This record gives sequence, structure tokens and C-alpha cells, in this order.
Amino acid sequence: MPRTSRPSSRCSRDAGGGDLSVRLVPELVWTDAGWRSGHAVDVEGGRITAVEPAGRLGQGDLTLAGRALLPGTVNAHCHTFQSLLRGLGDDLDFMGWRDRVLYPFSERLDRRGIALGAELAFAEMLLHGATTCVDFFYLQDHGNANAEAVIAAAGRAGIRLVLARAMYDWEGAPARYREPVADAAARTRELIAAHRHDPMVSVQPAPHSPHGASSAMIRAGWEVAEAEDTRLHIHVAEGRYEGERTLREHGATPIRYLDRLGVLGPRMIGVHCVWLDDEEIALMGARGAALAYCPASNMFLGDGITRLPELLRAGVRVGLGTDGGCTNNRLSVFEEMRMASLLQRVRLLDGAALSAERALALGTTSGAEILGLPAGAIAPGRLADLVAVDLTHPSLHPRSDLTKSVVYAMSSQAVTDVWVHGRRVVEGARLLTLDLGELLAEVRALTRGWASAG
Repeated sequence: MPRTSRPSSRCSRDAGGGDLSVRLVPELVWTDAGWRSGHAVDVEGGRITAVEPAGRLGQGDLTLAGRALLPGTVNAHCHTFQSLLRGLGDDLDFMGWRDRVLYPFSERLDRRGIALGAELAFAEMLLHGATTCVDFFYLQDHGNANAEAVIAAAGRAGIRLVLARAMYDWEGAPARYREPVADAAARTRELIAAHRHDPMVSVQPAPHSPHGASSAMIRAGWEVAEAEDTRLHIHVAEGRYEGERTLREHGATPIRYLDRLGVLGPRMIGVHCVWLDDEEIALMGARGAALAYCPASNMFLGDGITRLPELLRAGVRVGLGTDGGCTNNRLSVFEEMRMASLLQRVRLLDGAALSAERALALGTTSGAEILGLPAGAIAPGRLADLVAVDLTHPSLHPRSDLTKSVVYAMSSQAVTDVWVHGRRVVEGARLLTLDLGELLAEVRALTRGWASAG
């Protein structure tokens, strides 16, 4: 694995993670009350302890001149290993991508390759301001060793990880994806127990989908979530084909089927939810279910457009996800905010369909909330997951409405600094935790010849 680069002296002080005590003094800070100037953010033990007038600067204060401080963004759905497949499935529909790219090329990844793909994805996310990632992981090889490799990669990168441990038994999938129901449930419980006290890692069950997991597997995932008091992740109604298949095999559309199984409720995070009718949208809201919305991926594969404003009005809680690095093909939640707003505008022919303020919340506060994490906001008691952006960057000029500019105009190059659990992991737009040059060299070596093989 890529070696850790030598940190700066300040990063050395940050390396204690939860023991860190630092006072950040940006030009502007985003709070529940909007942008505030002249304020400091106090961090201790991985949490924000105060947001207060800066007053006179102290010797230990970290001044962020010309920078604005925002909550770290939350990537509510991703498949990190797929970053190694970037560019191989471009211009294909979902079935073509799955059968010609995902299935054959995922077979080439051993444990080292899986970890390398995770590090590549985590590096890109951190440089783009994502401080939490949900990795919906299904290359199990009949155990948890591969999932542990992803968790270790997240630790090296310094990103907060929700490992959505997939539970998959559809016989049409590659053998390494599949497990018997009892084994999948037991292994998921084992992984949860192994990381129960890790402040940077959460493990949550993830029956793959109504077509990728049997009714017994879906119920087993729900039982794990109930017993362990966690969320449950599941792909739902991503493509039109899934609704047709679920109706044919189970006599109900996907959301109605999940409701019949008893899993549609506050624990459930449905991923995509593109093809829902009015009744299903109302049912999701009534049951308290959540959505991980991946607008760019849905566009990239031509799957359709999730009816986001209707879901929000129904009371469905929503976070934003990038999906995998080969179905997007970039890993930036700031980009997903922009895409979410613009896509709903063109669908509804309404320039006010989804405001910048709402989009920003979906990628921060709301995304953290659906995962059960006290993150996504700059307030006392919240996790110290923070992003600084360069107010002198051309994409943020002229400065008329900074919130709207962050969502609609800001380049990813404006992200200068990132803290996760109070630890500085990006400084001056440079990743402090991994040697990026060495990482990319390993990626090139592993994937050499793949494009021609496709």
C-alpha cells in the first residue's frame, strides 16, 4: 500500500486525532444562522466544542485567512473499488455496464487491489471535501477480510467510513459476491462487533437490492439492523427493469415489496429510488424511510430521474451520494449538490425546484442525519469534520451570494483544507495522509491494459 507522506509540523500535532485541541479562525464560517464573520471554531477530542466570536487571537489559533469554513460533505453512497474501473464502461446503459465491465473486471481484484481502489476513492473524496463515505461493499469472497482491507484503507486515508456490508445471494451474480443467508448475517454481525467502539468506522447491513437479495436475505439484514440498532442500506428501483422484475417475481413493485417484508421504516436507506409512483413516495414518507440520492450516476447510466421534490414533500429524509467512480465518474458531493438542483429544474421546468440552501443541506446535515452521525454541521457537540474553501478562487467571484456560489459555481480546486474528527488530512489542497504520487503509480501498474481488454 502507498506509504504515508511526511506530514507538516502542524499535521504532526493533528495526528492525535481524538486528542487534538485546536481553534480555527476563518474569514467566514457556515452555521445554522448562515455565514458569520469574526468567529472561531473550537475543536477538542474530535468534536466541535464552541463557535464563538474570535476576539483576540492566541498563539495556538490557526488563522484561515481568505477562507470560509463549511461542514465536511457526506457521501451517502459509493462503491470504492469501482474507482479502478473508471473509463471502462462509459457510454453504456446499466445492463451493458454491469455485464461488460462490473462483473468481469471486479474478478481481477484481489485484496490488495480492493484496498488500492478504496485508497484512490478516499483520496479523491477528501481532496473534494467529502469527510464521510458510505462504501456499499460486496466483494466478500465468503468472509470479512476484504471488508477489513477497505476499513484499513479508510484509516490510512483519514476519512470517516460507513461500511455498508452487502448481503447478496442472487445466483446470477459472480460467486465472490454471494453468500448463504445465515453466513451473510453472521459475518455482518461479526464486523459490526469488531468495530463497535471505533469512532471513525460504522458497519451497517446492506441487502443488495430486491433483485440481488432474496426475501430471506433482506429480512436477515433487517434483523441485524434491529438487533444492532443500525441503519439498513438497499438499492431500490434504480432502473425500470427492477420494478418489472419485482412485480413479476413477488407480485409487488419494489417499495411495496419491501413494505410487505416489514423493512420499510426509519432504519432503511433506499438508494436511488428512481422509479416510484405517487403511492410509493407517500409510503416511504409515512414509514419514515430515507433516500441516498445519486443524481449524476442516474444520469450517467441513463436510469431516469428521481422525483426528489415530491419525496422531500412526503417527508422522506435525503442524503446525496456519488455512487461508484465508474458510474459518475467523479467523486464530489459538492458536484452532486449542483447536479441535484439542476436536474430537478429541468425535469419540472422550474428554476426554483431545489434551492442552493436545500442542496447544501442534503450534502451535509441531512446526509449525516440519515446515517445516524452527529456530523454535517458546525455547532457545539458535532463531529469536527470540516472543509475550508479559498474565497479568492475565481469560481467564487464575484461574491454576491456565497451559499449559491458554493453549490452552483465552486470548482473542486477551491477546497484547500479538510479536517476529519479534528485531524487535518488536507492542507493547501495537498493530501497529508497518503503519498498520492505513489498511489497513482500503483493504480497505473494494476490497471495497465484493462482498457484494451474491455
